Amino acid sequence: MAGSRGSMINGIINVYKEKGYTSHDVVAKLRGILKQKRIGHTGTLDPEAEGVLPVCLGRATRVCDMLTEKDKVYEAVLLLGKTTDTQDMTGTVLEEKQVTCSSGEVLEAIAGFTGTQEQIPPMYSALKVNGKKLCDLARAGIEVERKPREITVFSIRVLKEELPEVQMQVHCSKGTYIRTLCHDIGQKLGCGGCMKSLLRTRVAEFELKDAVRLAEIEAQVQAVRGRESQKELTGADLPGLVKNTDCVFLQYPCSAVKGEFSRLLYNGNALKPEWLTEWHKEYQQTILRLYDENQLFAGIYRWDEKRKELKPVRIFMDLS
Repeated sequence: MAGSRGSMINGIINVYKEKGYTSHDVVAKLRGILKQKRIGHTGTLDPEAEGVLPVCLGRATRVCDMLTEKDKVYEAVLLLGKTTDTQDMTGTVLEEKQVTCSSGEVLEAIAGFTGTQEQIPPMYSALKVNGKKLCDLARAGIEVERKPREITVFSIRVLKEELPEVQMQVHCSKGTYIRTLCHDIGQKLGCGGCMKSLLRTRVAEFELKDAVRLAEIEAQVQAVRGRESQKELTGADLPGLVKNTDCVFLQYPCSAVKGEFSRLLYNGNALKPEWLTEWHKEYQQTILRLYDENQLFAGIYRWDEKRKELKPVRIFMDLS
């Protein structure tokens, strides 16, 4: 039956990315630990940053781009009085100034960065201009013009202030560079600033308290392989570690396809409401999670008013 083929792990692991690893390093290490090639991460974290990095496995890699689009929460330490070429502590110091601003002026400046705004991406980033990564150009001493991008900072909360350092919690949209936010706050205050440290505490519903380090993942996988002598694992072998793909869509209502219409589901067809075990008119106004008769997650669907049917938005099971 479709949806049960293939002996591999399908789902999402909430990885705690440690300092010194790139996001690609995490994926490479997981490929070795899980002995599985089909793995993808959901948004780059700088090597010196740490925290939540959801990693998608198997068929769940189809949700990578959707998770990248989600909002995120960070805890960052802003160091005032120092400007660097990378906008963080890893770069070359360009300028140092005495911090003479008051606590009130700092708080006021930070508060001014909430809301929708345009941000110029840093040169030391993985963004590409004319096919070349900005960071590669920067290392070659070349600076190019970057187009500002629209971002939204939903909130900034100052957690601790001991000037010249300010610890902040930032809830922001995708594409926000916290390094650049720190740099821009420093520029606004006139003393300069850079990011001293960064911890990502949430991506969508994936939180820091549930994130697991690579060493812990490896230990769990080895324990299961030792007990069951399996060459290949499935998500069911690691229930506390691998979240089902549908966890990303639990905010939407769900239904299942009646057994006699399973073939149409597995073939990726559009579906009629009467083929479902449950149908309500309000489903026409939202995304719907759909499962097969065995409660295997099939995908997310959206109502097509013109054709009076449900059309697949993204399918997460293997089609027959």
